[in-house]
Amino acid sequence: MKIVIINYGAGNIKSIQFAFKRLGFEALLTNNPDEIKAADKVIFPGVGEASSAMQKLKESGLDRLIPQLKQPVLGICLGMQLMCKSTEEGHTKGLGIFDVDVKRFSNTVKVPQMGWNTINNLQSDLFKDIKTNEFMYLVHSFYAEQCQEAIATTTYEVEYASALQKDNFYGVQFHPEKSSLAGEQILRNFINL
Repeated sequence: MKIVIINYGAGNIKSIQFAFKRLGFEALLTNNPDEIKAADKVIFPGVGEASSAMQKLKESGLDRLIPQLKQPVLGICLGMQLMCKSTEEGHTKGLGIFDVDVKRFSNTVKVPQMGWNTINNLQSDLFKDIKTNEFMYLVHSFYAEQCQEAIATTTYEVEYASALQKDNFYGVQFHPEKSSLAGEQILRNFINL
């Protein structure tokens, strides 16, 4: 099983690598297109600001490569948001894999949402053996709106899509690598897809 974590300089990549190691898998950090294309599973992570992260993807040509991948791809946090049509953060055009826009929480709630919150309306093999109302760890100021591609929702100010799926592409707003045993189960489920 070849697991690749896309390394484009926007990163929570070490914690993801350690999470896979705990599950018994070595995950390769790379931005090499041939290694990414040859992987069985691809992780598209992200921490940071959307417009500068998208700029890094464009500089390396990964903005063209990622939407063409045929194997299961899991976007995490900013990675998921960049897979959407657009984000209000830096008025950034996304990769357009998911047909949804990313909005900013209003100032009527504490921003960023930081800490544990529940996931509901689970609708994918990604959530095998995960209970509704399971707690996941989140840190974000922007969210994907409710949409047809939502496979999980979370409520914070509004009900939003905390996980998305279209074809071989999956995205989660939360950090499975920081979400204890339930998060590890989601990573295990992704490996088993």
